[in-house]
Amino acid sequence: MHDIRAIRENPAAFDAAMARRGLSGLSSQILALDEARRSRITSAEAAQADRNAASKEVGAAKAKGDEAEFERLRALVAAKKDEIARLEDEAKAEDSRLRDLLMTLPNRPYDDVPDGDDEDDNVEMHRWGDPVQFAFEAKEHFEIKGVKPGMDFETAAKLSGSRFVLMSGAVARVHRALAQMMLDIHTTENGLTETITPVLVRDDAMYGTNQLPKFAEDSYRTTEGMWLIPTSEVTLTNIVRETIIDADYLPRRYTAHSQCFRSEAGSAGKDTSGMLRQHQFEKVEMVSVVHPDQSEDEQQRMLKCAEGILERLGLAYRTVCLCTGDLGFGAHRTFDIEVWLPGQNAYREISSVSTCGEFQARRMNARFRDENGKPQFVHTLNGSGLAIGRTLIAVLENGQTAEGGVVLPQGLGPWLGGKSQITPDGALV
Repeated sequence: MHDIRAIRENPAAFDAAMARRGLSGLSSQILALDEARRSRITSAEAAQADRNAASKEVGAAKAKGDEAEFERLRALVAAKKDEIARLEDEAKAEDSRLRDLLMTLPNRPYDDVPDGDDEDDNVEMHRWGDPVQFAFEAKEHFEIKGVKPGMDFETAAKLSGSRFVLMSGAVARVHRALAQMMLDIHTTENGLTETITPVLVRDDAMYGTNQLPKFAEDSYRTTEGMWLIPTSEVTLTNIVRETIIDADYLPRRYTAHSQCFRSEAGSAGKDTSGMLRQHQFEKVEMVSVVHPDQSEDEQQRMLKCAEGILERLGLAYRTVCLCTGDLGFGAHRTFDIEVWLPGQNAYREISSVSTCGEFQARRMNARFRDENGKPQFVHTLNGSGLAIGRTLIAVLENGQTAEGGVVLPQGLGPWLGGKSQITPDGALV
């Protein structure tokens, strides 16, 4: 959420930042609500002062036997009480309107974020590895002969509908190994704390990480009013919700392997084949809570953590900086890592690493005490480390053979008990 004081002090800068997001003329609307709220607060304070003064004079009038003055003052005190209540209610209503508006506005992009309309305007930063070349026509993951026995979409559709998959045998084993590999590397080499969090959360947690109110239709809500998390970013970031922590507690770096749930609203017709875009999927998430002075370096550190997993797996990728038109709602800046999928002959997103500054911290009221003991907002960052299903897709497609088997990455060997391939008949050997 945005700092209203910063908007008051420099509305032109705020409007310029929002214009890069395709929004215009917002500061005047925001400041009108802010002025209405502050005006009623000021009027309520003046009415309270009048009431206090009249209350003191009531006793004096009674003592003098001035019944008319006594009644006038008593009526004034009662009237001021009603006026104060009305003004306070109006101030609360204006404050609610202001907060609701601010909650719907995206974070401002950093100056170095490229301008653009959509993903076509994203700027490539670097590449690693060469896209694999086959002497045969590459297949998508669900078409590979040895994968088909362990990737059942028809049974999943009978159980749950479209955009679900039932994995078994070798495919399920490789999926689990990838999750374990990611967690082990992040915890033993990258300094993250492994965390197991709930997958059901309350409204406040979703608001804190900006899933609400804008993205309600993208998430699943239970009949009891709880939300299934779209990513463990929600739970990991909200660990510091409504707290004031000591500066020496920072940085806090978390990782979690969790189920994630997304309705995929608005994605009709996109990636309907295979398991690239599912309603239920698994991800190893990374979240950092840091001192503001550390957030720039932290985004680069997190990016290296995610890229390192792909390099260990020998998967070619490219890293891009998202343009303003493709930037996520809560991010100042986002780096996307796109892995090479030979079955699609394209790079596809497998991780997003975002820095949010104090945007989420303001929504969560998450603060730390600076060197002077004054509470300041922490900075939060998040990134996929990685999306497990998409990593599985990349492993299967990049390792496929002409016979329909899959040669698995050597880097995954320690988590597969020495197994190195999926045979054309679906066995892990």
